Amino acid sequence: MLEATATCDIVIPCRDEAAALPLVLADVPEGFAVVVVDNGSSDGTADVARSLGARVVQEPRPGYGAAVHAGIEAATAEYVAVVDGDDSMTIADLPGLLAVVRSGEATMAVGRRRPVARGVWPWHARAGTLVLATWLRRSSGFGIHDLAPMRVSRREDLLALDVQDRRFGYPLELMIRASRAGWSVVERDIDYRPRAAGTTSKVSGSLRGTRRAITDFLRVLRTV
Repeated sequence: MLEATATCDIVIPCRDEAAALPLVLADVPEGFAVVVVDNGSSDGTADVARSLGARVVQEPRPGYGAAVHAGIEAATAEYVAVVDGDDSMTIADLPGLLAVVRSGEATMAVGRRRPVARGVWPWHARAGTLVLATWLRRSSGFGIHDLAPMRVSRREDLLALDVQDRRFGYPLELMIRASRAGWSVVERDIDYRPRAAGTTSKVSGSLRGTRRAITDFLRVLRTV
């Protein structure tokens, strides 16, 4: 898993995902290495990640954007993938997304979530994503229908966007900056599954989490 010649580093931002990581990292594709960013876990996430062969980066600042940025800075491969650490998506989908970017078909390849069961994607989170993705398509022509919970791009291209948000607004700011920079994007459908037992989404798992994310999204819309 710690391949010196890895083509793509998988950045996995984690907070209390010790129960999910053995499932997430059960079958890392050839040519990929894993960077787990421990974002203040209290359940031994970092120890579990190391035991599974992942490189661990500590990011004490709370927030999805802070964890993702720390992982991208720590990555060393030419390409970087980002995926959640709760086993709601499978990293087996990453080689297909990487192939899109390596071929030059697009600057960024993203996964478009397709729920495999009722209740996997709560209505309030799904509605918020729909509104933001629709706004972005209509305002910029950037062809996305989801806020890219799984994505692949060149590391240097990503760093050059200079995304500043360090909370839940990170994915929206990333999409806005990518559209303004003239990036091309390709979406591929991916299964969106129930999270590993004992894990809860920091965003869609509660109305409070969703409200916090909306606040972050609104801040991005005002400032970017």
